[in-house]
Amino acid sequence: MKYYTIIPAYNEEAFMAITLQSLAEQTVLPAKAVVVNDSSTDRTADIVHEFAQKYPWIKLVNKSSDAVHLPGSKVIQAFNAGYETIDEDYDIIVKLDADLILPDNYFETILNTFKNNPKAGMVGGFAYIEQNGKWILENLTDKDHIRGAFKAYRKECFLQMDKLRVAMGWDTVDELLAKFYGWEVITIDSLKVKHLKPTGANYDKTARYKQGAAFYTLGYGFLITAIASAKLAMRKGKPSLFADYINGYFKAKREKKTMLVTKEQAKFIRKYRWAKMKKKVFN
Repeated sequence: MKYYTIIPAYNEEAFMAITLQSLAEQTVLPAKAVVVNDSSTDRTADIVHEFAQKYPWIKLVNKSSDAVHLPGSKVIQAFNAGYETIDEDYDIIVKLDADLILPDNYFETILNTFKNNPKAGMVGGFAYIEQNGKWILENLTDKDHIRGAFKAYRKECFLQMDKLRVAMGWDTVDELLAKFYGWEVITIDSLKVKHLKPTGANYDKTARYKQGAAFYTLGYGFLITAIASAKLAMRKGKPSLFADYINGYFKAKREKKTMLVTKEQAKFIRKYRWAKMKKKVFN
């Protein structure tokens, strides 16, 4: 199987070389790796250029955009800019962050999983962050969720769900839509990815309001939003975030923000979320 990877990058000179070296050390190399330099003001582009001279499968794409780091929209706009430069002669498309250390068998294991399970639509490992000299699980989401930092999609699944949404919540709606269309989302415990920059490190209060708005545009409804908001705020160790999320939800509702899913998909999502919650309570 052939895989392409696209890496959005903004001011990642501290981690860019580490990520690309990790990719170059894979037991199965990508057919193409496109790094999208999204208006960086540091040496990100220079580092990518140096690697591209050594590894012909690496390509640098430069993109101009606003420097404001809001989750979702900026990164997926950069991803899409990279996607526009590739052909569709791939089996698996991968979105990677520019601050990762992948185990050297990461993509070999991912590809074997896709090969062995024709219903596998998305596959990924788990993110670990360094705390007090130890690498621990970055436990912001359930273990059946693949982090947005390293998403691998079967082409048929990726195209069926109409690629990625340019909005916060893109890395949740993709999995929900994959399940809506009958694909499986598979996580692999043995694949431990070192995430060098904690998720949300650069997000401000505006971004936190967007989390609540994302719950609205996913079609959660208020009750599921309240439960999800409380859960996420507690996992982040910041109970005050709950109010930000709820305010963001009602702001999006008042403004009638465009939904990321159809009514039929939203109905499926609510049913799926309720079933998952009931399973946790009664099992």
